[in-house]
Amino acid sequence: MRAIPRPACVLFFWLFAASAFAQEGQADAAVPETAGAEQMQKAAEWLSRSFQGQATPEAAEMLIAIAKGSQLGPGEGWFHPGQTRYGWKWLAERHGIDLSKTIPKDQFKGPEATFAALDRTGDAKLGADDFDWSDRSVFSEQAQTFARIFYRLNRDGDGRLTREEWLKFFDDAVAGKDHLTSSGLRRALTSAPPPKANPVPETPLTPEILVRGLFRGEIGSINEGPSLEQPAPDFTLKTLDGKETVHLGDRIGKQPIVLVFGNFTCGPFRNAYALVDEVAGKYKEEVTFLCIYVREAHPIDGWRMSSNDEVEIAIAQPKTFEERLGVANTCHAKLKMSIPLLVDEIDDRVGHAYSGMPSRLYIVDQNGKIAYKSGRGPFGFKAGELEQSLLMLLMDK
Repeated sequence: MRAIPRPACVLFFWLFAASAFAQEGQADAAVPETAGAEQMQKAAEWLSRSFQGQATPEAAEMLIAIAKGSQLGPGEGWFHPGQTRYGWKWLAERHGIDLSKTIPKDQFKGPEATFAALDRTGDAKLGADDFDWSDRSVFSEQAQTFARIFYRLNRDGDGRLTREEWLKFFDDAVAGKDHLTSSGLRRALTSAPPPKANPVPETPLTPEILVRGLFRGEIGSINEGPSLEQPAPDFTLKTLDGKETVHLGDRIGKQPIVLVFGNFTCGPFRNAYALVDEVAGKYKEEVTFLCIYVREAHPIDGWRMSSNDEVEIAIAQPKTFEERLGVANTCHAKLKMSIPLLVDEIDDRVGHAYSGMPSRLYIVDQNGKIAYKSGRGPFGFKAGELEQSLLMLLMDK
């Protein structure tokens, strides 16, 4: 595998210096909390100035955001949009129209089923809105709203809402009645779940926790992974039973390949994986799907999440490949994964090569080039965006 590039090695020094600068003066317990915040702000400004006039590495973007007090929301730090060869621009050019125009159903140059899948608005025409996956798009805002409702109902956190879970929610919400009113439904969906008898406190989201997570690769890799049109880094990984290996190079050229990166303690991955599994079921005859298990995002010895404890997921960061293999098997069974699951080495060589932590999606074309690269998880892990690019790649064949 490729070694960490020199710019990333240099960046390690920048990160260490900036975080050390941010903590300067805080060793004295008498220093007020506001002084620490001021030092963090100075560190952010210093690091920002260091990259003026040139592209800021993603890891520096993330450290700057942390120093500014970011809570790591969509669009902050290194959470950028996905990259694709096959977006609205490609489709509009294929149909010979201006980007501001639309493609009616009867003028679409492709299968009817493909048109239906691309038509997110359901208005029988394709336009820029159908391909807008930004966090501020109408569809993304709707998706976030429904995701919160889904998480509230999906009590075991496996990303698949069952009939039993649905009825359990109804029975709890009606409290002995035979119906729900609109205000009753609102209260049921917005109320906090009943507290556990012995709750485990969530690890506070502090700059120190985030910086440690950055260096440990838990909130993402310091590497940026291959860009669009670059060759996909080769790898050989063991299968879930630990007995066989899969070499990516042997699969190149036969079919497009979708790579799915994720881990069990990443709640958004658990909830979103089922959507990718559905995509795999649709295109399994034309596309090869491979899932790569990477290091844990929220182990109990790192940034611990109460949402994991609520579904009884309490896992320390594996120290050996065998330990990681055990957690991967649990994940495979819990999420009912149909996609073959490979397990990254304990040094995270593939996770770093693809910047796959905590979760990410790629499409590798038949020439071994990156045709689609999602944004970093959790916000960039979008099965619908993946499917759009995959559909147009298949049209391009």
